[in-house]
Amino acid sequence: MSLAHGRTYLAIPGPSVIPDAVLQAMHRAAPNIYEGALPDLVDGMIPELKAVARTNGKVAIYIANGHGAWEAALSNTVAPGDKVLVCANGRFGHGWAEMADCLGIETEVMDFGRQSPVDPDRVAERLRADTAHEIKAVLVVHVDTSSSVRSEIAPVRAALDDAGHPALLMVDCIASLGCDRFEMDAWGADLMVTGSQKGLMVPPGLSFVFFNDRAAEARARLPRVSRYWDWSPRSDPEAFYQYFGGTAPTHHLYGLRASLDLIGGEGLEAIWRRHATLARAIWAAAERWGEDGPMRLNIADPAQRSHAVTALRLGAPLGSKLREWTDRQTGVVLGIGLGMSEPDDPKGTGFFRFGHMGHVNAHMVLGLLGTVEAGLKALSIPHAPGGVAAAAEVVAEASMAAEQPDWQDTAAE
Repeated sequence: MSLAHGRTYLAIPGPSVIPDAVLQAMHRAAPNIYEGALPDLVDGMIPELKAVARTNGKVAIYIANGHGAWEAALSNTVAPGDKVLVCANGRFGHGWAEMADCLGIETEVMDFGRQSPVDPDRVAERLRADTAHEIKAVLVVHVDTSSSVRSEIAPVRAALDDAGHPALLMVDCIASLGCDRFEMDAWGADLMVTGSQKGLMVPPGLSFVFFNDRAAEARARLPRVSRYWDWSPRSDPEAFYQYFGGTAPTHHLYGLRASLDLIGGEGLEAIWRRHATLARAIWAAAERWGEDGPMRLNIADPAQRSHAVTALRLGAPLGSKLREWTDRQTGVVLGIGLGMSEPDDPKGTGFFRFGHMGHVNAHMVLGLLGTVEAGLKALSIPHAPGGVAAAAEVVAEASMAAEQPDWQDTAAE
């Protein structure tokens, strides 16, 4: 017997769950792409996009996934033959390095493993040794979606400044924007890339490159950039079509408008608090299950965990078996163990991931955890019971703390 009939829940770390408001906004006839409402809509979204990124810089929009944003960021700042330092702690740090290498950029990878954030002291040591300033950019993934490790960005900026090094600081926020706190200007990032399909809650297909004046100066020094990837016309268009290098991604833009309305209605600080609370609930459940069984959170230190995605280990092949059970029996789809292979588990079947980003709330997370706890029992995977109860306690305590001042005011009256 399967209990999966009904609406499925895609609990993978992107594409994330799309809000009904976004889907409804996209369900319409094609608009005029030359004048009228659509150009006005896009002009109005640019300041709101920059507010989500916490920057006063510029933004270029591409009809591309996150890999396109990687290429755009590099193509506008680094020439073939130049060197970049890539700080990697998961599959996507290495992916950005591979992109740079394919563009003819000399790529130096500083690998921090899959369970540790970027160490700014190691970065500082390397930058101090680069007395000729051959390194033109330092690339950091804020949250690596494969390992779920979150790196601090401001200390990397401090490492660059303390070393007196002119390299650009470029940050991948594809998994983190709108989920984990990110302050582009305050933390000193020169450039940031993200995509539409995670915290922005829009289907895959849009990517964004935010950049400041230092990055713009690097673009101005390049002799040429391919017409499509050149961010100059996109970030400062004289005509509407230049935003997108041609025909606009019309229906994605309608969805993005609805998404930004949702973000603005809740408020970014509240969104960050919601994601932090729901992440703590997930961690509490996983830690309880692991008290009497093989389950382990990939990142041991809570301060280094993402609030958008959680990578867990059960051991081969239990991670895959659990994913297969939740999908087939309950309609809940968990993320694969991407890039998490081990010598005795080359396909990463011992790992799985929860995506808890964007359009997600307490009942979705508690339902997800209840499904996983049922799967652990059905598959006879050793675990300590009570994971869902531990998660519910986190949710209850967060709610009580948020409402306590109101109760106190009422009591005083």
